[in-house]
Amino acid sequence: MDIQLQGHAIRLYHGGSAFDKNRPAILLLHGAGHDHSVWTFQARHLAQRGFTIVAPDLPAHGRSAGPQLSSIEALAAWTLALADALELDRIRLAGHSMGSLIALAATAAAPQRITALALLGSIAPMPVAPALLLAAQEDRARAHGMINQWSYTPRGQLGASPTPGSWLTGANLSLMERQAPGVLATDLAACNAWQDGLATAGRVVCPTLLICGERDQMTPPRAVKPLRDALVNAQGGARMMEIPGAGHALMAEAPDAISDALRGFFTDT
Repeated sequence: MDIQLQGHAIRLYHGGSAFDKNRPAILLLHGAGHDHSVWTFQARHLAQRGFTIVAPDLPAHGRSAGPQLSSIEALAAWTLALADALELDRIRLAGHSMGSLIALAATAAAPQRITALALLGSIAPMPVAPALLLAAQEDRARAHGMINQWSYTPRGQLGASPTPGSWLTGANLSLMERQAPGVLATDLAACNAWQDGLATAGRVVCPTLLICGERDQMTPPRAVKPLRDALVNAQGGARMMEIPGAGHALMAEAPDAISDALRGFFTDT
């Protein structure tokens, strides 16, 4: 489905079910250099179990038009504007990597509106390696190779996949290549620049679930703990779940485990 938001066409994916603002709504936010398709398995799973799913292509990503937003704060404000446009008063938010920072900032900005928050592959702050920042600016192919190397476990690198016939690293490479030049570099710079994550976490009043991959090289479980502690001490509380054998691309490497975790968490909240 396409809608007009702030004068630009925005592509939304609903997991194969019709949009219904009267059902419990979940917004799924993708990460840097990606689009809604990283959520395909989870979106379909949740949509068939009573939830309204909204998985947008962020501005200038995928099939969405408009100028790219260059800060986490601006992307969080855009997310809340999207909820306004869809007349969703109460929403659940889930975000992966950069999307988790957007979800966190949006939740703190609208504490009475977000009923539950799921953060996947998330740390705060979220520094980006200088070599990757430079490659994203000057050599997209090299940057894509680095991301594929760091996002998937050795099994994924060798071609193992939970979905028969799919090639995880090849699919991710194609997805990144489809984005316009400059999109990845701007996204990574936004993640690297946002230093307010822990303070923002302290203002979250809804329940939070942190999901991390056991073998995540980009946001490893040990690095999640400061964010977990900040959220545990916040009003809404938090718990952390570690997915065995998964890397940073945990929605692709462990689709069933992530779908089950999100369904259980959002059903209970």
